[in-house]
Amino acid sequence: MGIYHRMVGRVARLVWRISRPRTIGVRAVLLDPDERVALVRHTYVDQWYLPGGGVKKGESIAAALVRELAEEVAIADPVIERVLGVYHSCRESKDDHIVIFIVRTAASRILGRADLQEIEQADWFPVDDLPETTSPATRRRIAEYRQGATGTGAW
Repeated sequence: MGIYHRMVGRVARLVWRISRPRTIGVRAVLLDPDERVALVRHTYVDQWYLPGGGVKKGESIAAALVRELAEEVAIADPVIERVLGVYHSCRESKDDHIVIFIVRTAASRILGRADLQEIEQADWFPVDDLPETTSPATRRRIAEYRQGATGTGAW
């Protein structure tokens, strides 16, 4: 399944290089009662990321966040605390705007992988002890959260 998603990702990047779409994405610094952060590893990339994804046409940003948390880590009770920041990325030939939320859940349990085709692993990690393969942007967003900063600018 990972090979399929990697191939689809390559085709998508080619289409994006040609069409240069503007997209809106959402991600969550999702925290449990022990202040651990939820991270996911997708089947099509090798690093750990904050859970989240794209906002669909006709969908609000908050609704997209709730949907993505249910799809990626099976969290059905997210409490959106605040917006951490809004960021811009031109990676993968897209004009992408990403809204990062600070989100809490009462669930202090093993994270489920609701979408087994997309999510390879999902787990909680102490914010000061992230996996070595955590993406640089994910590390920056968690550092901003820990500093109490509001982020903007480049992803």
